[in-house]
Amino acid sequence: MNRNRRRLLGAALASAGAAALGLAAVPRTPVAQELVETIDLDWHDAGRDRPVPVRLHLPRAAGAAARLPLVVFSHGIGGSRRGYSYLGLHWAAQGCASLHLQHVGSDRSLWSAGSPFALAARLQEAAQASEAIARVHDLRFALDRIFDSPWAERLDPARVAAAGHSYGANTTLLAAGARVERDGVPIDLREPRLRAAIVISAPPFYGEPAPRRILGGVQVPSLHVTSTDDVIRVPGFYSPVDDRLAVYEAIGGPRKLLAVFAGGSHSIFTDRGAPGGPVLNAQVKAATRELTTAFLRSTLLDDDEAALREWPRRHAELLARVEGFGPGA
Repeated sequence: MNRNRRRLLGAALASAGAAALGLAAVPRTPVAQELVETIDLDWHDAGRDRPVPVRLHLPRAAGAAARLPLVVFSHGIGGSRRGYSYLGLHWAAQGCASLHLQHVGSDRSLWSAGSPFALAARLQEAAQASEAIARVHDLRFALDRIFDSPWAERLDPARVAAAGHSYGANTTLLAAGARVERDGVPIDLREPRLRAAIVISAPPFYGEPAPRRILGGVQVPSLHVTSTDDVIRVPGFYSPVDDRLAVYEAIGGPRKLLAVFAGGSHSIFTDRGAPGGPVLNAQVKAATRELTTAFLRSTLLDDDEAALREWPRRHAELLARVEGFGPGA
């Protein structure tokens, strides 16, 4: 079978450039640990015989009668449940539980699973349709488990969002309603519990010539975050920032927002502190925390959106382009 047809996504190779440099990443977040409880859970999906490790960030203090909204986060290739803590810890400190998945077929074990000379082959394998589909099933399984767990009484199943970076952004889009075809058969993995999607540095759907046909089915509100230097270069794969913009343009939902930071890189949105330089890195992370939180409050808590509309003005010096932040957006 043609290799392009065997792959559902190019996102795995897209993520590799960032993740390969981030194995020793040190989380950078100002969140005081006393505000957030972090719990690691080693789940196993017996139906697929697949481990699904997760990390749950929960606010330590919450109203007795109020159930918490939930964000389920999908990492890029080579990542783990420990990543993107600058977002998960912040969301939890702001009153939104955050469940970070680890996708065992495309997680950090790729870097140490065998000979370094076979790394390219392992990355290719992680880009296959089977793993892309398995990632969405990881997300669905994790939602089933968390809402049938001791923490379920603290969470609101009617207020759930998905978020992801790079390969995880494509996982998020598939769960939010993106549809591709393989051998003439539509693959529909939409997760009906999702009310919103946060899409960070989304690569294109590999080998698919009609992005609108793929992404037109994404009808939940979506926030798209990228940067002018969000370029992916790994052996055998190149993706310019225009691909991120094309994903945004192709989304069919009536409500979508775009934020493009000036400068930065594909890996600036990971926990790594070096990409883009320490000053810009810290500024982009702080602005991204603020933006994603305002978006979550708007979509999951029905806020009046004042903070969301004000965000571009507050961070104008960091931005190259914004769309969708106007009144009624």
